[in-house]
Amino acid sequence: MRRVVVVGGGGHARPVIEALRTSAQRLEPVACTDSDPRRWGKTVDGVAIVGDDELLEGLLAEGITTACIALGGHGENGPRARLYAYVHSLGFDLPAVVHGWAHVAHSASLGRASVVLMGAVVGAGARLGENVLVNSAATVEHDCEIGDHAHLASGCTLGGGVAIGARAHVGLGAAILQGRRVGAGAIVGAGAVVVHDVAAGETVVGCPARALEMSAHG
Repeated sequence: MRRVVVVGGGGHARPVIEALRTSAQRLEPVACTDSDPRRWGKTVDGVAIVGDDELLEGLLAEGITTACIALGGHGENGPRARLYAYVHSLGFDLPAVVHGWAHVAHSASLGRASVVLMGAVVGAGARLGENVLVNSAATVEHDCEIGDHAHLASGCTLGGGVAIGARAHVGLGAAILQGRRVGAGAIVGAGAVVVHDVAAGETVVGCPARALEMSAHG
């Protein structure tokens, strides 16, 4: 059983801890760190938040060599990318984590530190980059390509061959038609239906999805 430090003690830590405990990879969360001092000394589902992220070096020295990123996000994914870079630079092992009730096809590939949560499906030939978050009940169909640090929120659906750029965010319940591309850093709003490609850095909302500026002016 590998001991794991969970980096991030907010609400998203709970499903991540659940994923660690149910995973077939024999991963046991033993401590959390968090940058918010209001959380220090509290617990997340029985796992103590021991203090600031600066404690990670000490935990590594104590022999806890595996870490899992538990910082969620509702849009811009730069903070998750920066936290990943910091933890990786310290020398932690950052395995991909798959919840015991998720399904990942044998021909799919998961990059370092990616997390696939409860009820999610990652289809045949799909390729996930590093630090990708596939949230609960999200569906990533066959041959999708997901860039580093992207977040696919709960219940979203990606048709076959969809490409999601690095640090992009696909919101709750959104749907992206097969073969479409979402550029780096783009945001797809909750419930949006993407029928055309989304440019890098663009925010789209609605059904069919349109750029936010266009939607605001009719």
